[in-house]
Amino acid sequence: MSKRDLQSLLDTLDPQAPLADRHLWLIGLFEWIRGKSSNPQAAVSRVQLLLDALATQPAARQRLVQWWRVLLENVDVTSLLADFGFAPRTAFFSEFADRMRRKLLPASPETRDAAELFPLVLPEAFDAQWIAALDEHQLARIAALLAPDELEGADSAASARPAASAWQHLLLDAITYCAGQVVATGFSPELRLRMADSAQQARPFQGVMMDVEWLRLEVLRRPRDGEALAAAVQQLRERLDACRQAANGVYAHLEDNGISVGLVFRLRQLRARLLRIRELLDCVLSDSPPQAGARLLARLVLVGQERRSVRALVAANSSLLAAKVAERSAETGEHYITRDAASYRRMLRQAAGGGVLTAGTVIGKFGIGLLGLSAFWGGVWSSALYGGSFVLIQLLHCTLATKQPAMTAPAMAARLRQIENQAGVERFVDEVTHLVRSQVAAVLGNVLTVFPVMLLLAWAIQAVAGAPLVRPGEAAHTLASLNVLGPTALFAAFTGVLLFCASIVAGWAENWFVLHHLESAMRFNPAIIRLLGQARAARWAHFMRENISGFASNISLGLMLGMVPPLLGFVGIGLEARHVTLSTGQIAGAAVTYGLGVVHLKAFWLCIAAIPLIGALNLTVSFALAFQVALRAQNVGSPARARIRGAIWRRLLKRPLSFFLPARADKAPPPSTLPPADDRIDPR
Repeated sequence: MSKRDLQSLLDTLDPQAPLADRHLWLIGLFEWIRGKSSNPQAAVSRVQLLLDALATQPAARQRLVQWWRVLLENVDVTSLLADFGFAPRTAFFSEFADRMRRKLLPASPETRDAAELFPLVLPEAFDAQWIAALDEHQLARIAALLAPDELEGADSAASARPAASAWQHLLLDAITYCAGQVVATGFSPELRLRMADSAQQARPFQGVMMDVEWLRLEVLRRPRDGEALAAAVQQLRERLDACRQAANGVYAHLEDNGISVGLVFRLRQLRARLLRIRELLDCVLSDSPPQAGARLLARLVLVGQERRSVRALVAANSSLLAAKVAERSAETGEHYITRDAASYRRMLRQAAGGGVLTAGTVIGKFGIGLLGLSAFWGGVWSSALYGGSFVLIQLLHCTLATKQPAMTAPAMAARLRQIENQAGVERFVDEVTHLVRSQVAAVLGNVLTVFPVMLLLAWAIQAVAGAPLVRPGEAAHTLASLNVLGPTALFAAFTGVLLFCASIVAGWAENWFVLHHLESAMRFNPAIIRLLGQARAARWAHFMRENISGFASNISLGLMLGMVPPLLGFVGIGLEARHVTLSTGQIAGAAVTYGLGVVHLKAFWLCIAAIPLIGALNLTVSFALAFQVALRAQNVGSPARARIRGAIWRRLLKRPLSFFLPARADKAPPPSTLPPADDRIDPR
């Protein structure tokens, strides 16, 4: 069956066929070689079968040689060698849109661009496997088949080696094109101004094209001077290393001055092009061109696979941003961890203040409900209420319990870098106990304050207004929707996701603030100085730098709590927010409507039972999500995670109370590896 299919392919081979038909024949040939894409050796056997068939059929062999020459004359192979796998524009979002287009729209074989044709001919990762499995003899036969004239050599009296082949000319052109892109990227202001001073003074990118031209001259020189060629190759390699080091220096600048996905994308493209030049250079200098060509072809197949993946693009270029977001969240999260009895009591006081302020937020929420607004406008005003309340809590140095986990998780993950030995593991477990105690203190402070304060305020409003704050129907709905037997657990977990998203927004906003030098702009911009004065502008710049993370987190959380449920409801997804402090205040407000008789209602006690469940899910879901992101940012592997889990379980069995109450002689922790807090205003 395979021989009959092959013979049919050879019989239909027409070098003079239209462009699309010639390319469709090539696609069909590789589909026949690929077979069922399960066994590379089976594909290699088909290649051998093809070579044997051509050896016994001179007419078919001649048609194939003519077909190959027509292909090289009409298709730009250099674009495949130089540009395949790279974005046509060095911008992340342009590349994202281009990959989405390639996924959604079919490609046409009627093209003169080899980079467009290549994914149609070799679309599977399996192709790289069977190409790599071809042996030296088969590769030599393929080379002899496709380039018979080049193997005849040149006049031995004129040169010890044959003249440069068409393959070498293609490789040299590809190196030139790649080098041009490298130089253009290296000269771009976004990268040039972020390079280290030493790299800017060395100017490695300015000499790249001269070194490439020197290499071309020495490769094409006849007779060839071995020493001069070696010097040209060494010079180019050193130049490429200098360019790579200059690009690496930009990463250090980004670490200190904020991460940009676009800049990371350009740096990754630059590094990949430098590696491509090295691969092409190895092919030019190889003593076995067929084997070098096969390795390059297999590599391009894998590059094509990665080029199709939108997920790989996002993951590769956002990893540094995720790490920086986690790091900035870790700096803020340090303020939420209590390590001794004094800080534990301070956390209780701050959480109590947050509970008092949240009681006012709950009253405002019930007031919005009395207005009878539509779901959308009710969400808008609820968002404004929540955001304003959370910002006020931050500025008054109070604490909202559920804001802590997503910020403390990166701080905990940062300490995983210090667990090389058992002592480091134990220190990390100590930090876990401090963290859990902090969460307990914050939740207790919020809940045990918001409930009685809300009772007092609701009774006072009822006494003054002569009517309950919460109407009977609304009170019944509140108790029914917040009881432990309903979907409360699902809604509380969903709220944990929103809390995690708010922490991501916080880290991103601080990174964005630093990246665009807004603190410096606020401090030194002439217009701002004329408006505020130099001293006041400096104070505002410092204030915004220290609080931008908290503002972004609080405002985004308010927007999500207020707007996400009605927007999801619009598309038929009935998810609601269940925030432990707000829910506790709502239960207290509804209880006042029923009076003292509420203690006899089963629905009331089911709601009381739901409070610890809501709090636990708010905390654990947001912490778990943030911790996973931080673990990936810190590159913490599975063995380290297993050691940590075992150590925590042992501590829980031996000293369970240490997770809930501070010891009397609780020692001060070792100095933090994170930057000191100075006298910043904590974004709580």
